[in-house]
Amino acid sequence: MGKASQRKGRRGEIELSEKLKEYGYDAAPGEALSFGGVPDVTGLPGVHIEVKRRECPDVLAALQQAATDAEWFGDGVPVVFWRKNRGKWVALLTLESFMELYRNQNG
Repeated sequence: MGKASQRKGRRGEIELSEKLKEYGYDAAPGEALSFGGVPDVTGLPGVHIEVKRRECPDVLAALQQAATDAEWFGDGVPVVFWRKNRGKWVALLTLESFMELYRNQNG
């Protein structure tokens, strides 16, 4: 990954954490250039956050990365948060992950 791409990804992590704070969550971006050593963003209990800040991410690869990392960190349901240039943030998750979140909220 090039330096410009790394910087864009880092800006995405910071931006998403600020957005989540607007919703009242104590969100924080992970360490800069941790290379998978810490989650991209923390602060949503029960959710593992994988941030993608690019025009056209490989959605299936991103979901797989989120699932693998969620298992490694043990921090919750894997969700990919993605935003393209001048776009809105989108949350992507598998049906299984959605149902897990839904059941946790609705018994």
